[in-house]
Amino acid sequence: MNVQPRESDRAASDEALAREIEGAPATDTTGMAMETTLLSPRFYTTDFDEMDAIDVTPVREDWDDLLAQMKSDPNKGHFKKDETWENPDWENMDPQLKRELIDFLVSSCTAEFSGCVLYKEMKRRGNNPDICELFSYMSRDEARHAGFINDALRDAGVAVNLGFITKKKKYTYFRPKFIYYATYLSEKIGYARYITIYRHLEANPDKRFHPIFNWFKEWCNDEHSHGEAFALLMRTDPKLTSGINVYWIRFFLTAVYATMWVRDHAREAFHEALDVDIDWYDQEVFRKTNVIARQVFPIELDIDHPAWIPTLRRIEAAFKDMEAADKRGGIGGKLGKGWAGARAGLGFLRLYTLPVKKNEVPDSVRLEPAY
Repeated sequence: MNVQPRESDRAASDEALAREIEGAPATDTTGMAMETTLLSPRFYTTDFDEMDAIDVTPVREDWDDLLAQMKSDPNKGHFKKDETWENPDWENMDPQLKRELIDFLVSSCTAEFSGCVLYKEMKRRGNNPDICELFSYMSRDEARHAGFINDALRDAGVAVNLGFITKKKKYTYFRPKFIYYATYLSEKIGYARYITIYRHLEANPDKRFHPIFNWFKEWCNDEHSHGEAFALLMRTDPKLTSGINVYWIRFFLTAVYATMWVRDHAREAFHEALDVDIDWYDQEVFRKTNVIARQVFPIELDIDHPAWIPTLRRIEAAFKDMEAADKRGGIGGKLGKGWAGARAGLGFLRLYTLPVKKNEVPDSVRLEPAY
C-alpha cells in the first residue's frame, strides 16, 4: 500500500519545525551547536535521487506495517510539558553539573534536529511515495524531539537558534549507504541510551534531577521505530550488508561506540548526579545495541575483548590531551594536539582491528522494543 502523507500530517511536521526556526536569539548554546568536530553531531546531505529510487518490494509487508504504526502517531501529544514538569533550580545547581547538563541537552537537540533537517529534505526532494511517506513521519518526530529539548533549554535561558544553525552549520556529504549505517546506529543506540537511563531512574527516582528524563520511555520508542525503517531500507538490497560493505559496517560501529565513550566520559558530574557508573552504562548500551543490530548486521563488535576497554581509555585520554593542547595554543599546543590526534587515530585503528563476532541475520527484520 503506497499512501502519501495526509496534508494534516505534513502541516503538523512543518509547523513544529517552523516554531523552532523562528525567533530564538543567538546564544552560547547556538555556538556549541554550530561546532563541527570529531565528537559533535553533524548535519548531513546525500544523493537524494538515489534514495528516491529505492524499491521496498522485498520488504513490502513489514514496510506497510511499520508505516501504518508511524501514521497512527502513538506519541502525538507526548512532547508537551504537563503537571509533572518541575524545573530544576538552575541558579543554584552545581556549576559543573549545569555545564554538563546543558552540553547533554544541546548535543541531543542538535542530533535530533540534524535528523529532522535531513528527513525533511528527503521528503521535499522525493517523488517515491514510499520514501516520501516514511520521511514525512520521521521529520515530524524529530522536529518534536528537538523542539521539546530546546524548550527545556529555554527554561535555563539558553535555547539554541535552530534556524541559524540550519543555514550556517557545515553540512557533511554521505553516500546513502553511509547514511543508512550511521543513522540506523544513531537511532538504535539512542533507544538503548534512553531506555537504560529511564529504567535506572525508574528504580532510583531520587536521582532524577531533570524532568525531561520522565519522557524517555515513549521517546525511545520513536528512536526504535526510526531504526526499524533504516533496517528495512538496508534489507531492500543484500549488497548493503555483505562483501566489502561489512568493513564499512565495522567502521561505523567502531566510530559510533568510541565517540559515545569519549563524550560520556567527559560528563562525569552528569553521570555522578544520575548515580550511574559511566563504564557500566556505556557497556550496557553497547550490549543492547549489539543485540538489536543482529537484525540486520552480519557482525558485532566484541565489547568483552580484553583490549576493548583499555583501548577506549587510551582514545579518551588522547581526546583530553587534544583539548588541553588546543586551549594552550601556540606552537607547543599545535604539536601537542597533533600528537594527541595521532594517538587517538592509532587507538581507533586498534579497536577497528579487534576480532568481531559473526551473526546469522534472521529472515524477519522487524523487532519490538524489549527493554
